[in-house]
Amino acid sequence: MARKARQRISYVLPLANSPGGHRLGVNGLAVDSDRSILYSGGRDGVICAWDLGLDLKNEDLKPQNPFSSPDDPKPADAAKKATSSFRSQVQAHTHWVNDIILAQSNSALVSASSDITVKVWRPYGEDGQSATTIGLHSDYVKCLASPGPHSDWVASGGLDHKIRLWDLNGGGEKLQIAVGEDENSAKGSVYALSVRGSIMASGGPESIVRLWDPRTGKRITKFVGHTDNVRDILINQDGDTIMTASSDQTVKVWSVAAGRCMHTLTMHNDSVWSLYSDHPQLSVFYSSDRSGMVAKTDVRGNPDMDEGLSIAVAQEHEGVDKVVVAGNYLWTATSSSSINRWKDVDTSIEIQAPESPRQNRLASLASISILPSPPPDDETKKRTEQNKKIPFASVLRISHTAPITISKVRDSETGAAFSGRKPSEAIIETDIGIIHPYYSLPEETIEGQNGLIKHVMLNDRKRVLTLDTAGEVMLWDLLKGVPVRSFGKRHLEDVTPEVNTMESVANWCGVDTRTGRLAVVLEENYCFDAELYADELTLDEVITFREDQRINLGKWILRYLFGSLIDEEIRRDELHRASILATARHSSGFQRENAPHALQLPIRETNGWQQDHDNDASVITPKPTNGFHYPATTPGLAIDVATPAILPPIHGTNVQTHLPSTAEEGSHLETTKSHVSNSRTSGDYFSSAPPPPQAVAAGKSSETTNPAEPETLPQSPTEHDKDGKGGSLFGKKFRMNFPKKLGRSSVEVKPIVVDDKSGESDKSSEKEDKIVEDNFYGIVQKIRNDYDEQLLASPGGPLPTGISPSLPNETPVLKPPPFTTVIIQEDRPDSGGVADLYRGTVDSVGKDVDVIEKTAPMWLGDLLLRNQIPNKDTVKVSFILQPFQDLLPSIASTDGNSRLNANRMLRAKKILAYVAERIEPQPEHPDPNAMKPEEYLDLYCHDQLVPHTMTLATIRAHVWKTGGDVILYYRSNGRRPDLESKLANPPTAEPITSNGVSPEQS
Repeated sequence: MARKARQRISYVLPLANSPGGHRLGVNGLAVDSDRSILYSGGRDGVICAWDLGLDLKNEDLKPQNPFSSPDDPKPADAAKKATSSFRSQVQAHTHWVNDIILAQSNSALVSASSDITVKVWRPYGEDGQSATTIGLHSDYVKCLASPGPHSDWVASGGLDHKIRLWDLNGGGEKLQIAVGEDENSAKGSVYALSVRGSIMASGGPESIVRLWDPRTGKRITKFVGHTDNVRDILINQDGDTIMTASSDQTVKVWSVAAGRCMHTLTMHNDSVWSLYSDHPQLSVFYSSDRSGMVAKTDVRGNPDMDEGLSIAVAQEHEGVDKVVVAGNYLWTATSSSSINRWKDVDTSIEIQAPESPRQNRLASLASISILPSPPPDDETKKRTEQNKKIPFASVLRISHTAPITISKVRDSETGAAFSGRKPSEAIIETDIGIIHPYYSLPEETIEGQNGLIKHVMLNDRKRVLTLDTAGEVMLWDLLKGVPVRSFGKRHLEDVTPEVNTMESVANWCGVDTRTGRLAVVLEENYCFDAELYADELTLDEVITFREDQRINLGKWILRYLFGSLIDEEIRRDELHRASILATARHSSGFQRENAPHALQLPIRETNGWQQDHDNDASVITPKPTNGFHYPATTPGLAIDVATPAILPPIHGTNVQTHLPSTAEEGSHLETTKSHVSNSRTSGDYFSSAPPPPQAVAAGKSSETTNPAEPETLPQSPTEHDKDGKGGSLFGKKFRMNFPKKLGRSSVEVKPIVVDDKSGESDKSSEKEDKIVEDNFYGIVQKIRNDYDEQLLASPGGPLPTGISPSLPNETPVLKPPPFTTVIIQEDRPDSGGVADLYRGTVDSVGKDVDVIEKTAPMWLGDLLLRNQIPNKDTVKVSFILQPFQDLLPSIASTDGNSRLNANRMLRAKKILAYVAERIEPQPEHPDPNAMKPEEYLDLYCHDQLVPHTMTLATIRAHVWKTGGDVILYYRSNGRRPDLESKLANPPTAEPITSNGVSPEQS
């Protein structure tokens, strides 16, 4: 069976009071002229729809009516200025949207993204709130093309050197073309794509324009002539002319029949990024470049393109990635989150002739006036607008070899200067100076929002500093999911030292801001690595924790991201148990008269905060069913001697467990031990003193713990069973812990298995035959299979719930914002990227249980429903512990070894407690008022006093700062003068004691 692809859970923190609109730059634009709607695709992964409030049905510019008069009555809506308004948006992608196009009579919007997906959004369909994936590439998807407005397929090109054709009705991939494969070229990325009829053209960084047959995928021909990346392509209606824009600052026009370049247009002085034309023969087209200039070129009525007219329409502050035109308007998309609308320019009006020096002098004299001019009235303004000419400074030279043609020149001086030509064909052989665009300001700006563009993860791994497009620095709490502080407009590097702490916490999540918002990614292999001490938390409610209890960060946040899902699963579980109980009792005759069909559980707060119980029928998390109610513990912080030593015989003990084993208590810790005493595996350093002799004598028959004895830490029942019962005679004699195959006698084990469990063999085989799905629902199946086995064993007995999520004393209550986006993703090795399987919110996951059960990974179900996390070896830190200047006794073993290792989360005060136990004998009856070891002992590293709450990981990362074993020194701080009087001949420290210190091979 193929291995299941790796899955991850992501959540995106919502921005406060987030209105509609983009938060990062806009890459794609498309206009629905019939409905007067503008669509935009941004670098934030969002697709927005805007109501334009304009009449765009007449796509051509209306020519000036020669019979119009300023006295004509104005239209009713002429005085009302059209303004665009936000209509809707969809978070379609998790990376940049690179291109969008309208298809299927403008009922579908197709988008291409750097998240390697091609998606379709149907804003007027039943599912208008989400986009559907119709195809996947194996790298960024850069461009889209459609053969016509009514076609049922689109083409996409990407950096994976592929052109793929997709069925818009869900039929998947129709055709795949490997670009550059027939030329044995390693290149072939597709940046530009266009389709018209039976011809498709593509271009990219190779500077080659390739023509394809979209029906067969065969290459027709290729055009070579550009010297840089081909950024955009247009094809005329007949399919015999192709126009290309390139980063080499040119626009080229190619003839398909002739197979060569017919014209090279050079009206731009920077990389040309975008082309647009709605003219059937491309006689009128618009182009934009990296400098922000938008040009309109009109070659209608000219036998040679060089005689056409090119005008600088507008100038943006950033490069224009996309320009679209509809009606009398054009829209530009830039790296800004805002979109500008400009009025189109009528190229049929006159061009103002360049002024001569004499005219400049006369204009200067005329401008000197004693009396101020009266302000123009509305009629004067209208006449001025009607008589407006195209400024000569806005005219662009269409090519290097073309003169600048001035149409309809009426100036007498210019006419005299060029008397040999008709005034309408006057040519000015003069260089163009500084270009002044026809419009200096846009007619309207569709405002965008501020998005996050940079972030810094702080050392505590639960706070992040971000910088947005407005320059504001914000501090976020990843666990609460909200911003906690704003630092205003400052440099991120200046704020970081002010809020950072000296901590070292394992990496448990990935963070990115590529969509303008803060996204947190959790993966199974590392999301449970980080822990936090409970006494460092600031909680709204008072919760009692045991000393030095730790909280797993990944487990904590996932518990409350899916809180409503857990409630829904508990509700369904109750209904399922009631149903199978009723069926079992009815079939077995155990049903009594008027018996209730289900037990009504009391309403309690699963999530830890008050809810409205009047309308809330959700079932709340039950208490654990293991019969114990001790506070959550934090095991696995033993200090081990790193060098083996001769072990003295020690009697075994049997310590009653209080809670199920955890990952740190499991058998995986044995991989770091050798020659360990059998009795030592049932305890660790934090266990208290050994039980009294009577408890030891009780041996394996002991079932309860004497209340008078000091409380001991819960130990792994797995270790107790393995090591307490399975040791061989040799192992018992020398108190050594061997590997499983060597330390366990097959002669003793096999008869026990046959005699005691032969009756259960059939049940075991039946249980193994029950195959469950490899997803979240597989955990639900396992729980229900357990119910079936319990009913077979006891048809009339009670059926306790098998769902046991973590309780608040293990994962304190979190309240993530309800609109926090929750995403379930899956690696696609064949595509080289990640695909979204589910997208919802914290508020909606409870309603989407059926979808999540089929898409979420099994490890998530184990965590949420059974409070189990994947097993993983504990990360330990090796260190050398020595007395400072030999003022106190050494804790080294008889061979002088003082090298130890312990969990990376072990605190300095526990190391001092370890020292205190070995430099002085412990009293038989400890004084409860006695000073704690951290009160009279200090720990130093590199001559720096180590705080008592600092962990070994932090010491290594921020104090030791080098490789090798960390060297620590302990000394008295003077609060117990009698301690230093003990000279260097203390009782020899045993490498194995009753407090859980076990040797380890170095």
